[in-house]
Amino acid sequence: MDPVFRVWTPAPPRAGADASIPLPTTERKARSPMAVTSVATKPFSDQKPGTSGLRKKVTVFQQPHYLENFVQSIFDSLEGFQGKTLVVGGDGRYHNRTAIVTILRMAAANGFGRVLVGRGGILSTPAASAVIRKYEAFGGIVLSASHNPGGPDGDFGIKYNIMNGGPAPEKVTDAIFANSRKITSYRILDAVPGSLDTLGESRLGGMTVAVIDPVADYAELMGNLFDFAAIRKLFASGFTMRFDAMHAVTGPYATEILERQLGAPAGTVMNGIVKEDFGGGHPDPNLTYAEELVEIMMHRGEADFGAASDGDGDRNMVLGRRFFITPSDSLAILADNAALVPGYRGGVVGVARSMPTSAAVDRVAKAKGFGCYETPTGWKFFGNLLDAGKATLCGEESFGTGSNHVREKDGLWAVLFWLNILAVRQESVEAIAKAHWRSYGRTFYSRHDYEEVESNAANGLMDAVKAGFTTLPGQIFEGREVVMADDFAYTDPVDGSESRNQGIRIGFRDGSRIVLRLSGTGTKGATLRVYLERYEPDASRHGLDAQEALADLIRIADQIAGIRQRTGRERPTVIT
Repeated sequence: MDPVFRVWTPAPPRAGADASIPLPTTERKARSPMAVTSVATKPFSDQKPGTSGLRKKVTVFQQPHYLENFVQSIFDSLEGFQGKTLVVGGDGRYHNRTAIVTILRMAAANGFGRVLVGRGGILSTPAASAVIRKYEAFGGIVLSASHNPGGPDGDFGIKYNIMNGGPAPEKVTDAIFANSRKITSYRILDAVPGSLDTLGESRLGGMTVAVIDPVADYAELMGNLFDFAAIRKLFASGFTMRFDAMHAVTGPYATEILERQLGAPAGTVMNGIVKEDFGGGHPDPNLTYAEELVEIMMHRGEADFGAASDGDGDRNMVLGRRFFITPSDSLAILADNAALVPGYRGGVVGVARSMPTSAAVDRVAKAKGFGCYETPTGWKFFGNLLDAGKATLCGEESFGTGSNHVREKDGLWAVLFWLNILAVRQESVEAIAKAHWRSYGRTFYSRHDYEEVESNAANGLMDAVKAGFTTLPGQIFEGREVVMADDFAYTDPVDGSESRNQGIRIGFRDGSRIVLRLSGTGTKGATLRVYLERYEPDASRHGLDAQEALADLIRIADQIAGIRQRTGRERPTVIT
């Protein structure tokens, strides 16, 4: 049974803040003697990791042996980790602590020599990557369902990150799944760790458990990348900002860095206390779910800059005063202005974007003469490019941006990057975006999500579109001629590995395109994502509303895919 609903506050706690959270009552006392137990089990059929690990409802993970089977399958897929260091932490959602206790017991039983765990069980996904890299750990286990809702009836997730700090590649996740289908037992220590709320080291069997400050290493890294002095001066000048942590893991990080280190006024960070159910909200930083921030920035225009991050801290949304920056434009603007930021003054060697992300950054790369790579969706595909020195900045249209400083996307990093640019250029978010469009043209872009679509209907829609690949080219829809239709396949330029069936692409003669994908991040039904993109070089037309500019492509997508007919939905669940 999980502990009752609780809140976590980072170290050092302010006066009156009690950060202590006891272990579940059933786990408080170690059984004796301290020994490794082999527990008989049977495989579960549904433990295939998706693009971001294994995500299921909390109630699924609470089944006897379910978590244990998957963790043992991870360990059985690895070699040479005995005596090495493992990093463990999560986003603080419901079931996080219970899972961490189990993982520590199993890590000790399987022969790890040391585990670094964030105090209170907290580590944002980018912070976990940073810790793995800084301490040269063998790997890490990250507990999160990212932007999915939390709480007893919400979602939970687990993934393995390799020693470069990034998500395990497909060859590792395939091995994990194969092991999960044949597992007959798992190993667990007949003891439990000490308090997760006290910094310091303790022993668990033959393994050392080091409880670390979850924010310190990450904050140090950010201070090395960005001009904190310039950003402090920006805030001192009266610049205003609101950051919505959505009661998710970024709250402690944003409070420490923005308010304590950079001098932003108290209250700049909204919803900054980590809650196991994210305060009952949906921790997805977009125009639909970050409605409080949207009201402040877009409707009332009460601050110069607004930003939000998601459940595990790896996504970001950026807003100016009554002005929204699409993630695709954000990546392009960061790449164009990288020389203004200390950590990137050495130059951008290349950029990488996921296939559904708009081509806005491609134009920057062409103009500035650095490489540009198009990959499948999933941050793990950027890892090889980053490790090989082929890319410096990476981004996905799903509000994910990052660089070679870690091997995960990083929400707060993107916000600090924007703050650094704003501090140097002394212009508004809107002015910077419009100047960028004048230089490169505007890419009108939007994503329409149809969430929790019945799986058979969603798969039937995709199959029907694929069946028309040979006949679509040459057809004209509302004056637009289709010139290509395919299912995106990717060959990794570093290791030659191939990934197929990565999303349907429909391209038109003028360069516009429609992309359709089924998301792998949900836990109920299927999420159909429809991406719409049109390039506009004429500056006199840059002021059009994105949905207006894309209206014909929206209709064409429905004509080709039969979205309303097959899903029964008259409109998307979320538009970004």
